[in-house]
Amino acid sequence: MAPEAGLKTAWAKHLDPEQPLPEYPRPQLRRARWQNLNGRWEFAIRDGAAPRPADFEASIVVPFAVESALSGIMRAVQPEQRIWYRREFRAPELADDEQLRLHFGAVDWEAEVWLNGRPLGTHRGGYDPFHFDIGDALAPGELQELVVAVRDPTNRGPQPIGKQTLEPGGICYTAVTGIWQTVWLEPVPRTRVESLRAETRLAQAEVSIRARLSGARPGDQLRIRVRADGDPVAERTAAVPGEHLRLELAIPSLRPWSPDDPFLYDLEVEILRDQVPVDRVESYFGAREISTGRDRDGIWRLFLNGEPLFQLGLLDQGWWPDGLYTAPTDAALAFDIEATRRMGFNLIRKHVKVEPARWYWHADRIGVLVWQDMPSIAFELKRFVEQLQQGRQPEEMEFSLRVTPESDALYRHELDAMLDALAPFPSIVAWVPFNEAWGQFETDAILAHVAARDPERLVDGPSGWKDTGTGAIRDCHMYRREERLPALEPDRPLVYGEFGGLKLGVEGHLAVAEGWGYGSAKSPEAFEARYTELLERIETLVTRGLSGAIYTQTTDVESELNGLLTYDRAVFKIDPDRLATLHRGIIEKLGAGS
Repeated sequence: MAPEAGLKTAWAKHLDPEQPLPEYPRPQLRRARWQNLNGRWEFAIRDGAAPRPADFEASIVVPFAVESALSGIMRAVQPEQRIWYRREFRAPELADDEQLRLHFGAVDWEAEVWLNGRPLGTHRGGYDPFHFDIGDALAPGELQELVVAVRDPTNRGPQPIGKQTLEPGGICYTAVTGIWQTVWLEPVPRTRVESLRAETRLAQAEVSIRARLSGARPGDQLRIRVRADGDPVAERTAAVPGEHLRLELAIPSLRPWSPDDPFLYDLEVEILRDQVPVDRVESYFGAREISTGRDRDGIWRLFLNGEPLFQLGLLDQGWWPDGLYTAPTDAALAFDIEATRRMGFNLIRKHVKVEPARWYWHADRIGVLVWQDMPSIAFELKRFVEQLQQGRQPEEMEFSLRVTPESDALYRHELDAMLDALAPFPSIVAWVPFNEAWGQFETDAILAHVAARDPERLVDGPSGWKDTGTGAIRDCHMYRREERLPALEPDRPLVYGEFGGLKLGVEGHLAVAEGWGYGSAKSPEAFEARYTELLERIETLVTRGLSGAIYTQTTDVESELNGLLTYDRAVFKIDPDRLATLHRGIIEKLGAGS
């Protein structure tokens, strides 16, 4: 059952539909000039084979998905339909050596884009940012016409979808179609920095900056400056050998990043030509290392910055009753992270969804570890529910994985796009390519591919159910049987990638009339007692070898009522200060006994 429009968050009243989400959308690579295209666009829904509409009969607030209340549309889109967007904008003045770039944070799923009637291209992928260089398509005069057409088969298609479905219920939620992250313009020089990534070696007090450039010429140089709290701590200039460049910088008294001390260094990067900057970007990095190893008792553990750390976190779906995939405001986007830390957790598992870049920046600056899931391919939800009702445990179930050559290719393409787009964020310490058996295929090969593409992070292998012995972590999902600690492995730490899921509905804060959870409580007092007992049970498992645990979940979502907060984020179901004391004791248990 889809949520009703009536349930909204407190942030919705602060939304300006003419200028929603006005913040700079890419904190890890900032330039001074940019132009936000969020706001009201013309909108239409047509048959998938129909041409561009002659008239756009509605108005939609971008970047909120069609199905969301904040979009102003709140209408389901069918796989055989196509949605159309149109708006005009004034292009900024460009210098002779500049191009104009059109950015989309994310569009679900297949987007065709035209500028002034000229096709710019097609992008397929619901979770990764993409752009077009549009200078050649600009028309004389002030106004430019931008048109976007989107189709999205959701769970009837071959693409990664996460928890979206056309038939919401149970563990899957209302489908999301169209533009759902910021659209923006950026003047860029023809010689420019395309991406940056920092890797740190704490023992050597060094940082390695990897830069990808475009348009560099022989004789160009790259200059990198590092600042800490505004004070310069390192600088280096080197010749540009080509498209890729790697510079090592020594940083005295290198300060590690951690949830308890989320210190970020500022970066300034310039491309110099004849000692004159032709491009300048600002960025940042956190100095942290994630690894696995044995503690002093010989138990395989998760390590952060060379020390064992029990990772205690929340399963975070990232859904909103009013915006669905898109938080109403930037303050709302940060709130879930702030609430997680306030409750004493040090970890978020971002569950089969990818967030806008600003979410990860908030995680970096607030200080929380992130396990990032890859959105999964559609799986047979009906068959899953039937087997669950029969009393079968998930790891014993039978699944038709529905992996075809097309879905294989789409999954791999978007997996790599996610890895590349999120690589700069230090808060992300583990990748989760597969959740349970949801479209899981060629497990060993794909986990090995992720590990090779990003050796600086851990690869979960996989989260729940169909473990094949690969990956850096043994991840079990333990609902209603948390005390049954599986056997420890000789070379992989053991974690509960999901557990708990206790249900408590709060009247006046429900999206649907009936909800569910993996266990239930009839009152707030009973809920707190059951939760406390469950977490105390987790605490006893720490010294027995459990290295991490992720509770289901941060908030209620549609018919799932197992959040520690209500879906509208208005109510903590247990006092967060009491939770922080309980959780701190669990996290410190490992530190005291290792």
